[in-house]
Amino acid sequence: MIDVQIANEAGFRPDLQPRWIEAIRYVLARHGVSDAEISLAVVDDPTIHALNRRFLAHDEPTDVISFVLERGPAGLEGEIVVSADTARRQAEAYGWPAEDELLLYVVHGALHLVGFDDTTSEAAAKMRHEEQQCLAHWGLKPPGRMACAEDKARGGADV
Repeated sequence: MIDVQIANEAGFRPDLQPRWIEAIRYVLARHGVSDAEISLAVVDDPTIHALNRRFLAHDEPTDVISFVLERGPAGLEGEIVVSADTARRQAEAYGWPAEDELLLYVVHGALHLVGFDDTTSEAAAKMRHEEQQCLAHWGLKPPGRMACAEDKARGGADV
């Protein structure tokens, strides 16, 4: 069973919470994870900025941060933190709905939990491809994307 708990601290469209749960379950199941406990926190930029600084030593807000707390025979335990503020801002820049931008962040975070990485150009390209495959499940195709803030900090490629 994949259990997902949500803390929507930013008050972002609470009616979308079932979609976020479905997205996490979809990504994990797609990658062979059948037993997991995942928490998703939807926060504002100041909160994700503080987490980014504390845990990743990046002094800026970002779109998504993921933490694998435990991975083993008993399953996967992890946390995904996404920024509603960044989703709204980036959605406007890309010309698509903020709820779809935030879904992209949830998918991205879940992909990190199952082992995808974006620390190199090649790995980032694989992650972007998998994001597109997952978003297609909802009939979504992200508009032309630049690398996420995490990728840019590491010199990742645009997809």
